[in-house]
Amino acid sequence: MSLDGARTPGAPEQAIGHANGGATVPVLQNGSAAAPPTYLTHRLRLNPNSDHRPDSYEDLDLEFSPSIFSSLERYLPPNLLHQARDVKVNYMREILLRYYPESERIRLQKHREYRQKIISNYQRLHLELYNMHPTSFFVPSFLRAINENTEQDFRNIMSEPSPGIFTFEMLQPRFCEMLLAEVENFEKWVHETKFRIMRPNTMNKYGVVLDDFGMETMLEKLMVDFMRPISKVFFPEVGGSNLDTHHGFVLEYGIDRDVDLGFHVDDSEVTLNVCVGKQFSGGELFFRGVRCDKHVNTETQSEEIFDYSHVPGRAVLHRGRHRHGARATTSGKRINLVLWCRSSVFRESRKYQKDFSSWCAECQHEKKERRRLSVTAIKMDLLRREGQTAT
Repeated sequence: MSLDGARTPGAPEQAIGHANGGATVPVLQNGSAAAPPTYLTHRLRLNPNSDHRPDSYEDLDLEFSPSIFSSLERYLPPNLLHQARDVKVNYMREILLRYYPESERIRLQKHREYRQKIISNYQRLHLELYNMHPTSFFVPSFLRAINENTEQDFRNIMSEPSPGIFTFEMLQPRFCEMLLAEVENFEKWVHETKFRIMRPNTMNKYGVVLDDFGMETMLEKLMVDFMRPISKVFFPEVGGSNLDTHHGFVLEYGIDRDVDLGFHVDDSEVTLNVCVGKQFSGGELFFRGVRCDKHVNTETQSEEIFDYSHVPGRAVLHRGRHRHGARATTSGKRINLVLWCRSSVFRESRKYQKDFSSWCAECQHEKKERRRLSVTAIKMDLLRREGQTAT
């Protein structure tokens, strides 16, 4: 489950979860631990246990994405890390339920039912697309960099034409062809059955959500095994190391489709955008700097202006808060695979922060200005004191 657009309301900064508490493990008189442990209150640690290897939750039928549980497990109290998996699930589930209102849980349940109805009726065209096959999907240079997993190896295959925007060769032509054919096949089924589908977002009238017709597992692998290692290196300040949910979709641009896309930010921490075809003119992405919510509508500085021209198979990777839009596709048809990667831990912690100068350019500017004014004030005070001493 990709938890599209989900938000989780709050807890104090020092504890992602309840303010106080921990686990109490009862001990029997013979020295053995009673089962299951009971928990007076539920909370997560602020810093993860990076050495802990979390369990897999893929085989469980859960209200939330299995990767959320794997991600949160590193934040469990130390005395919980080696408990049975069902104990950890119940503990984390109670935390998650507390932060998702009932209306949101109802929405998620309806979305699950909607997806299941599609998956039960749609006949897939290319079955190999629905599971991850790295050597068939990705170009060799991209796979080598992922396997080496170092910043230098990533940079060897990438260019960074503007700060925080990375481009690289990624997808095999055959994968692009299969994905285009699968999307066309799905849209044909939608038209023939008159099935009403949800579009990828509120700004696009065309395109399909890949998770909704069965590609969720493949896209989850794409995020966890391929995007997260890169994001951990280049976007750590926005939760790049603990991306745990996604929203994957295909957008279609052309004269008889969406022509362009207005200026906006994505509902993601990190966005992967890969052109998969076809023949087209125009459609350039234009970027205008990274901003937090408070500063999203502030002016663009000249050094933040960058335009990117799509090439089939080539990816562009950027922060979701990097303001951007798409110019008109003037001829042909342009189709892009987009993966919004999200971090539930970052989203929770962000609510209690006021300074985002580690990634928001306007926050950085304000911070520098405060320092400048502070230094000026100190200098003026020193000059005043020296003048008083002289007299």
